[in-house]
Amino acid sequence: MDRQLISRIAHTDHPIAAPVDDDAVRILLERGLARADARVLDLGCGGGEWLLRVLRAYPEARAEGVDLSEPALEHARKAAAGLGVADRLTLHHADASEFRAPHRFDLVLSVGAAHAFGGLLPTLAAARPHLAPGGHVLVGDGIWEAEPTPEAIGMLGDFADLASTMERVVADGWTPVHGHVSSRRELDAYEWAWTGSLSAWALDHPEDPGSGPALEAAATHRDEWLRVYRGTFGFLSLVLRDTSTETGRP
Repeated sequence: MDRQLISRIAHTDHPIAAPVDDDAVRILLERGLARADARVLDLGCGGGEWLLRVLRAYPEARAEGVDLSEPALEHARKAAAGLGVADRLTLHHADASEFRAPHRFDLVLSVGAAHAFGGLLPTLAAARPHLAPGGHVLVGDGIWEAEPTPEAIGMLGDFADLASTMERVVADGWTPVHGHVSSRRELDAYEWAWTGSLSAWALDHPEDPGSGPALEAAATHRDEWLRVYRGTFGFLSLVLRDTSTETGRP
């Protein structure tokens, strides 16, 4: 079964596609949006849920999203039309790491997409050229909350703990102005939604050729979560200002 389709189905009941609850999403966006008429860019937007929430909450805002998944972008287009915000949303079917826009943005966000850039710092490096003076970056990526096993590292990537992650971000020329470490409840809710949505779809579509593979994918994911990385993997979201000397900003 196509990986992009699995992801789309698995995020049916958790469209934000990250282990962050609605209250935290709202606060993160509030901290990142310094002006009501902000121009917002999402690098690796998937189904566009972060941008849709911006456009619903800020009627003067305009948003652009970049993603390689055409099914995800089509989902975002339909959702935007249904919400009446399609005229303020521009979507680009492109590699987010290579995307260039003719203007800069007040908020650049990339949550849960660091793998597409090669890690957290490369994600921030990709965001920096898009950022307008005084703007914010909202980024979300994994951290280790306990010593990982080699199996967990091989499965999820080589993250750092919270303190080390913050040291690396600050050393790279960024100043945090807000942050959120996902709670155990948020992390578990995300995993239950991911595996549950995929399992429910498979059981509800027994005649679909993808039903068996979807059910197997859900079971594999659930076993990996419970046996390999639950209690070890965490998720950090940061709102950052660029204070690197090369930008000429304070």
